[in-house]
Amino acid sequence: MHSNISLGDTAQPTGGTGEASDLARPGWNWRLALSLAALVAVLEVAALSYPLVGMAIPDIATHFHTTQDGWIMTAFVIVGAAASPMIGKLADLHGTRQVLLSCIVLSGIGALLCAVATNYGTFLVGRCLSGLMVPCLFLSYSLIRDVFPPSTVALAASIATSAVGLALVPAPFLTEWLVGDHEFRGLFWFMGLALGALAIAVVLTTPESPVRLRARVGVLGASVLGTGIAGLLGGVSQGPVVGWTAAVTLALLGTGIAAIAIWVVTAAATRDALIDIRLWRRRPVLLTALAAGCIYAVTSLYSMLLPMLTRTPAMLGLGYGFGVDEQGAAAFQVPIGVMGVLGGIVVGVLVGRHVASPGLLISLGMVSAAIGCTVTAYAHDNELLLMILAGAVGLGSGLAYAATPNLVFLAVPPELQASTSALVGMFQTVVPAIAPILAFAVMDGSHVAQLPPMITSMLNGATVYTDDGFTVGFLIAAAIALVGLCAAVLVPRRIVQVDVDSIVDMGQPVGQGK
Repeated sequence: MHSNISLGDTAQPTGGTGEASDLARPGWNWRLALSLAALVAVLEVAALSYPLVGMAIPDIATHFHTTQDGWIMTAFVIVGAAASPMIGKLADLHGTRQVLLSCIVLSGIGALLCAVATNYGTFLVGRCLSGLMVPCLFLSYSLIRDVFPPSTVALAASIATSAVGLALVPAPFLTEWLVGDHEFRGLFWFMGLALGALAIAVVLTTPESPVRLRARVGVLGASVLGTGIAGLLGGVSQGPVVGWTAAVTLALLGTGIAAIAIWVVTAAATRDALIDIRLWRRRPVLLTALAAGCIYAVTSLYSMLLPMLTRTPAMLGLGYGFGVDEQGAAAFQVPIGVMGVLGGIVVGVLVGRHVASPGLLISLGMVSAAIGCTVTAYAHDNELLLMILAGAVGLGSGLAYAATPNLVFLAVPPELQASTSALVGMFQTVVPAIAPILAFAVMDGSHVAQLPPMITSMLNGATVYTDDGFTVGFLIAAAIALVGLCAAVLVPRRIVQVDVDSIVDMGQPVGQGK
């Protein structure tokens, strides 16, 4: 039977241990705060890993004498996206905390493998394992829904998801300290040891989810879907490097499209589908996933363009640029992180008190991000104004980031939380991976500044774009935000929660405390 629900109707732990009983008490307490802090710290390390490693790529490529440095990030993203559906289903079946801890530990092992790697192949294996940090985002807020008191779920999930933007601020300083003093290996030692400590913190502060789904995992279907996602991302990442018509690019894209098509056909005909097609057909789920992917893409693209713009020397006379160093560029990222957290707190308070719906807040977030990107496209020559606009984008991302899990909570029951969140997580990984590649393909096509050879040499051959190029880049980000706005507006105002038995008909789903 379908039922209308509020965020207060989340699954609750039944007690039995000190930590579980503490978390089951209404309202906030010290153990709840420690549990949230541990989960937020996991997400901060996961969010930090991308910019930290990105800044160290030149040093890594030089050390291993490789020109295939694009795979350093591609391997991470592909594994994270391809593994998310399987990980989400396993979390529903065997417990969210258990699967989250497995991802944290394996990611930590991957980081340590990168730290001790003696050849590039071993290093890439470590990067693949590190990609399991990607699912930690949706696993964390799924665990929050299952074990936190209902009155705290909205705020806790909002803080956990919106706080990831703060990782942009310390990234340049950490990179300079770790890479500068300990070479690139110091960076991976830091991440490996941090993840190990955080795994212990999660064990000590957060109980296991009592919710279980009785079903089976279709291993073949999981492999086909994972192959499809990996093929698409691999093709998109290789296109700008070797050419969009190159055999390897076409082979990867063709394999990805074919595998996903096969998976869709087979998933519609089986009860054991990794992600039930009927969930894809539900407007609240699919539109939320699309909107989430769009806002993550906007933030990702904006956060790439902003430091490039601010670090360009003003003396080049391109109409933009302040010539700041990495630390100076980080100052322009501060408003994104701070306003993102503020937006998350606003969502948690308003949704928790039933003042505003998550769908409305996602829409407002998209509007704020679209305005920030659009104005930045035409007015990026003033430092103070640029920081204000970055804050507008950060506020928009915080509102949308935090509203996303709260909207998923409304759309699906606890038994389907992790696997549905994995679908959303796929969009949050794939769309941000594709958007910058396409944006820079447009910018590289006709908006590269033609500079004298001596200037190009001074810049170590770095690509410098014209003022119009940055205008185009920020407008692309604004357009993505508008697509996300359309998706958010189309989310039904009255959401009817999906019935578990209509999705899983193999037997009754089981869960404690139901």
